[in-house]
Amino acid sequence: MPQTAGFDARIVARLCDWIAREHLRGARVFGINGAQGSGKSTLAHQLAAALRERHTLRAAVLPLDDLYLTRRQRLRLARAVHPLLRTRGVPGTHDVALGVRLLSRLRVLDRGASLRLPVFVKVRDERAPRREWRTVRGPLDLILFEGWCVGTPPQPAAALRRAVNALEREEDRDGRWRRYVNAQLAGPYREWFAALDRLVFLAAPDFDAVFRWRAAQERDNLRRARTGRALSPAELARFLAHYERLTRQALRVLPRKADALLRLGPRHGMRRLSLRGDSHSRASVGRSRAASSGGSRP
Repeated sequence: MPQTAGFDARIVARLCDWIAREHLRGARVFGINGAQGSGKSTLAHQLAAALRERHTLRAAVLPLDDLYLTRRQRLRLARAVHPLLRTRGVPGTHDVALGVRLLSRLRVLDRGASLRLPVFVKVRDERAPRREWRTVRGPLDLILFEGWCVGTPPQPAAALRRAVNALEREEDRDGRWRRYVNAQLAGPYREWFAALDRLVFLAAPDFDAVFRWRAAQERDNLRRARTGRALSPAELARFLAHYERLTRQALRVLPRKADALLRLGPRHGMRRLSLRGDSHSRASVGRSRAASSGGSRP
C-alpha cells in the first residue's frame, strides 16, 4: 500500500486488515476514540479508503463532532442546567437521539438507498442547514464512528468530588456541571455507545501532549482557512479544560477496554499497535508518524 498523508501506510494497512477480519466475525460498527488533535478523524478517513482498496468493503465515517446540538439548543440547556453547557463537546451537548437513529439506519442501508448525515460548522458554532449535509449511499459494510469520548465509560461518583482544573474550581464549584455530564455518559451515551461492535483507541502519552497537539492543529486550521485567528494559549487552555476530566478518564480505562490500541508518542510518533485477537498483538510497529491535523476538532 503506498504511503499516504497522515498515519503511516503500514499502520493503516495492518489496522485495516484487522477490521476486515473482525467484520468477517460479524462486527459492523467500529468506534474510534482519541483526544483532541490525536488524528482520529484522519485515521477514520484513511481506513475507509484502505478498506475499499484492500478488501472492497464500503465504510461510512460518522463523526461525533457533526452531531452537536444547535446553538439555540445548547443555550437553552445552559439556562436550564449549567452555563458551561453552552460550550460544545462534553456529553450532554450532542443530539443523542439523532446519533442513535443514524447508526441504526446506516446498518441497514439498502443498495441504492441514501441517507443524509449532518454537518456541524465549527467556525459558526452551528449545525449546517440540511442542504449542506453529506449524502451516504448504500449498501454499507462498515460504520466508523469517531469522536473524542466515543466508548468512554462514566466515572464513579467519588471521582467527581475533586475539581481537576481551574475551570471546575471556579465555574463548577458545586460540581453540578460535571455530575450532569457524567450522568449523560452513564445513561443516554452508554446506550448509544452500546451499538459499537469494536473500539479503537488512540492513546496520547499524557494530557500535556493533547494541549500541544491541539495548539498545532489550531495553527494548521488557521493556515487552511486563511481567515480569523487562532486561539491564544490561555483561550485554548480554558477550552481544553472542558474535556480534561473525561480525556484523563479515557487514558486511564480505555487501554484495557479497547479492541485496538494505538499508543502515540509525545511528538505524535506511533510507538505500539496492539490488536485483540491478532497473533502479533504486542509487536512494535516502529515510530511511524501520525497526523497532527485533519479537520478542526471540538
